Amino acid sequence: MDLWSWAVAAYGREGVAEAALALQDEHGQCVPLLLWAAFVRPAAPDLIGRAVSLARTWETAAILPLRAARRGLKAELPGAADTARETLRARVKAAELESERLLLSALAGLGEPGEAPLGAALSAVAAAWGGGTADPAALDRLSRALSGPLPDPGKTG
Repeated sequence: MDLWSWAVAAYGREGVAEAALALQDEHGQCVPLLLWAAFVRPAAPDLIGRAVSLARTWETAAILPLRAARRGLKAELPGAADTARETLRARVKAAELESERLLLSALAGLGEPGEAPLGAALSAVAAAWGGGTADPAALDRLSRALSGPLPDPGKTG
């Protein structure tokens, strides 16, 4: 199974979206990068560094501007019918999601899966992203939500 398919399945698991978005909105983390870490389980600092650099480039160039536009279109805008604004918002949301898919595709090309425990991989990537340690309780919530039966990242199909 490819990273994108696995990430969509994992994100749909109970509690994952909430935990991931809390890390994004409250702690400045990058959800696609965290999902990559859960899939790949990287331990090598150089691989983590390359992944963080790649994710920062994508966030700056595409993901954050699209997210800001999507959020800005949530409220009524003068001179725009609500249906037209919502249609535009849906298109921007689709572009934001596509930018995250492209980031995950780029991340998937960085290297082979490692064997770090899930919690350790999430913590290492979150620390590298944030320049320190991310909130351990928030990372633990994501790790617990991702634990259990998920599609096997090693299987293709």
